[in-house]
Amino acid sequence: MIKHSEWADTKFTLHLISQILGKVKLATAHKEPQWEHITLSLTPNGFTTGLLFAEDDLLQLDVDVRNSLISINVNGTTEDIPIETSKSIKDYFDEIFHSLHSRGVEVTINPKPQEMAYKKLLNEDETPLTFNQQDAVRGLTLFQFVLNEELKFLAPLRCRKIKPALFWGTFDVSALIVNGIMEEFPEDKVIEKAAFDEHMIEYGCWLGDEKTDTPSFFVLPYPFINKDLNYPSVKPAEAYYEASLSEYFLDLESVMKSDNPSETVQAFFHTTFDILQKELEWEGSTHYFIPLKMD
Repeated sequence: MIKHSEWADTKFTLHLISQILGKVKLATAHKEPQWEHITLSLTPNGFTTGLLFAEDDLLQLDVDVRNSLISINVNGTTEDIPIETSKSIKDYFDEIFHSLHSRGVEVTINPKPQEMAYKKLLNEDETPLTFNQQDAVRGLTLFQFVLNEELKFLAPLRCRKIKPALFWGTFDVSALIVNGIMEEFPEDKVIEKAAFDEHMIEYGCWLGDEKTDTPSFFVLPYPFINKDLNYPSVKPAEAYYEASLSEYFLDLESVMKSDNPSETVQAFFHTTFDILQKELEWEGSTHYFIPLKMD
């Protein structure tokens, strides 16, 4: 486990770099519901846009935290950019787009960060950033643990789902079960009205902040449910529902101290799903759990 304070500066650097990769994907990928088309996939070494199409060109951008590199592959030829302390997000922005433009890929992005308290433009801010490779690998290991637990829960379900991936706006690894009942978001907000327009349950892990140092798994229903759902059936005992946020939380420290961390996370996912699908009045969701015949 890694706490927010143990890699806050390095996490911030990677979050900003992920914004550039995500925005390149936003500019090139075909649109999908719930913004699925812009998520970044995890790799053994970091995260990636996956294969993208820009007119007649093929490209892929990868962040490799183990080797402290950003790799930019255009039509099978790769250029590497080092990730290192003292570089600014403007430096990374300029290097990435020089690599793309010099090879004929004319992709442009909006340099304004999305879903961040940070408001400076990615192509203008020259503030030196920090990168600690060991801390970055610890953060990646947390992401990979979260992804595996989300897959373990979601993979066998017979339903529409968005598989776990890195959402670069909030910089968390999340997954969704989408029921298909349409429900418009009540406010005119660009990101939210596309993300929240159907009944769904989101499973993720929040990385913490200056006020709360320990990361937490969370489960978020939509439509939001702002009432007390702290029922005895919720497992483990450390899990709780925050009605004002419409979210269940389970802190990662409790998970890692348990006898079997994986079983603890799976109990959290299953028991909260049972409650939320009833609250959302999802019919037919027992079908989701019919065992697969693949033994």
